[in-house]
Amino acid sequence: MSWIAVQSYYKIERILTGTEMKTVKEPRQMLLYHDRLETKRRSFPLQEVHDLSYRPLGDGGGMLYVHTGHGVYPYTVPEDPAAFIETFKIYTADL
Repeated sequence: MSWIAVQSYYKIERILTGTEMKTVKEPRQMLLYHDRLETKRRSFPLQEVHDLSYRPLGDGGGMLYVHTGHGVYPYTVPEDPAAFIETFKIYTADL
């Protein structure tokens, strides 16, 4: 089954080694399918996703929040996900 929309996000990991701290950004993709929203570690059935929201940060990116019945899941995104959110809202309007 092919996806409807894709949104880039990344996981930030801070690694302490001796006297230095490294910040590693691992690029990932969030995929919107006909029946689910999928990330690398989670799959959210669309019936359980109540909303998507975005909060910009100073670097041009921000935080994309997936609101579910089990909690809110934050994802760091490199750019404004307005098109992804709009596609989600249009697609899920009839669910």
